[in-house]
Amino acid sequence: MIEEGRKAGVMADRKQLFMDMKTQNYDTIRLSTYRTACKLRFVQKKCNLHLVDVWNMIEAFRDNGLNTLDVCTEISVARLETILTCIYQQLNKRLPTTHQISVQHNTSLLLNFMATAHDTDAQGRLTVFSVKMMLSVLCGGKLVDKLRYIFSQISDSHGAMEMSKFDHFLREALKLPAAVFEGPSFGYLDHLARSCFPQQKKVMLNMFLDALMSDPPPQCLIWLPLVHRMGNVENVHHPVSCSFCRSDGMTGFRYRCQQCFNYQLCQNCFWRGHASGNHSNHHDMKEHSSWKSPAKKLGRAISKSLGCVPSREPSHPIYPEYPEKPLNLSNIVPPRPIGNMNEPAPPLSTGSSPTKRLPTLAAAQRMNEEHALIAAYVNKLQSSPRALDSPVRSDEEHKLIARYASRLATDPGHTARPADFSYDTNKQQRELIMQLENKNREILQEIQRLRVEHEQACQPTPERVQQNPTLLAELRQLRQRKDELEQRMSSLQESRRELMVQLEGLMKLLKDEEQRQAAQAAGSSPSHASPRSMPMPIRSPSSGPAPTYTGHTPTHGPQDSLAGVGGDVQEAFSQGPRRNLRNDLLVAADSITNTMSSLVKELNSAEDGDEDERLLQNGKDRG
Repeated sequence: MIEEGRKAGVMADRKQLFMDMKTQNYDTIRLSTYRTACKLRFVQKKCNLHLVDVWNMIEAFRDNGLNTLDVCTEISVARLETILTCIYQQLNKRLPTTHQISVQHNTSLLLNFMATAHDTDAQGRLTVFSVKMMLSVLCGGKLVDKLRYIFSQISDSHGAMEMSKFDHFLREALKLPAAVFEGPSFGYLDHLARSCFPQQKKVMLNMFLDALMSDPPPQCLIWLPLVHRMGNVENVHHPVSCSFCRSDGMTGFRYRCQQCFNYQLCQNCFWRGHASGNHSNHHDMKEHSSWKSPAKKLGRAISKSLGCVPSREPSHPIYPEYPEKPLNLSNIVPPRPIGNMNEPAPPLSTGSSPTKRLPTLAAAQRMNEEHALIAAYVNKLQSSPRALDSPVRSDEEHKLIARYASRLATDPGHTARPADFSYDTNKQQRELIMQLENKNREILQEIQRLRVEHEQACQPTPERVQQNPTLLAELRQLRQRKDELEQRMSSLQESRRELMVQLEGLMKLLKDEEQRQAAQAAGSSPSHASPRSMPMPIRSPSSGPAPTYTGHTPTHGPQDSLAGVGGDVQEAFSQGPRRNLRNDLLVAADSITNTMSSLVKELNSAEDGDEDERLLQNGKDRG
């Protein structure tokens, strides 16, 4: 429902525009050139495009990113509506509050007219080139500025016009007369592009302007300069009456017959072919866009007869043939004002920025643009000697002086400049500025080089990417090997301690046996305990708790492993922490083996002695 309502509103706006045009009765104009120009001027004013300068239109193109798109890129109706809305919103910012326009209404009118002019196949899409050409033709501003912008869109990088792009421009521009039903008079044909420049093989900017601003211009575009002339004379008043309608004064164009004496017609009567008396529509008529008093006419006639009238000025200024290269401002740091060069820089307060005491980059760019403008003006004066006597030259000089005066008035660095510094001081200051700029350029290059090196160092190289998995695998294996070795060390420490405890028990048994044998040899009473009944201790009661471990590394030192064992064992293994644990264990094992074997032998010998004593005692008892 919303989309249907929107389409209905679009159709209503489109019908309203053409109905209002029909009420102006433009179809009664007998000359197709004036008829087409009047209709397009009506559309221009109805959509308020006469208030939008061509430079404002170019700014709107850049704000919406059209300058970055290819000319053949298609633009949807929704995006075109956004562009038109931006154009009218910027226009309202420039207009006074009492003359604001309706953005939505004007956007709808212009969008419908452009869709009618372009969308003949009902596809609903336009190209970037179509939008630029249509809006640049329909907007206000000077004709020479429009043509310069159009030439920039159809020329190559060397400043020469491409005939295929000019043909494309004619195709898009001639859609406007066709949209106001003037296609039979100004329709597109294949040979029109070549007919505008029949002899020139390479068309530059000045040749393009000469051809399109000549009198008369090319037949297919004769309506374009007429639209601009109509806008310039809309408020021009001629204090004479029309010879046909007898109106008190004329507004707009005034037409004077070259055959009938003092026969003048207003633009409405001439356009519609009105005539009276001996005048005929076949007489030659001269078009006047301004009023000159008889005194001015007499003075001009006298000056012309005496040869004092200067030669006719060209229809447009002379521009450079080749496009100017854009300025590279990437390495420019705005210098300090020359008048304050010898003074120390004022200290910056806390929170202040250096931009408060140094000109901004925009100021430097504006200064370079002014220098380029002066250089172009000097080249113009050198290339055309007649321009020295031209009144346009004085106007341009006045504009340049006014721009410099305004810049000097707003530049705080120039207000305090001393007036008595010498040429040598200026030379030294210029040399100092040059040295500082060179140092600044070197510093910027060094910063760029260091930045590139840092980025290259931070980026992972393919070799490092290939080596990283190997390094990680090796590190993982080393960690596993370390864990295994720590576990092995812990188990060896535990085995060593158990062996020490067992060794202590065996040494106690040996001491007891030695004491028993010494007692028997001394005649003491033998022990009735059987050696076989003596248990083999596995762990000494005084051994204490087992050592604790943190992770995989034991927390006790070399002497902690002997804790809980007898003094003899400690003395056997108290030769320092640097002894090899494996050798100690082997020595301990050997000593244990020897001790066990000697103990077994002693036990066996003791058992045989006891048996002999029992046999002797039994023999005695029997006897």
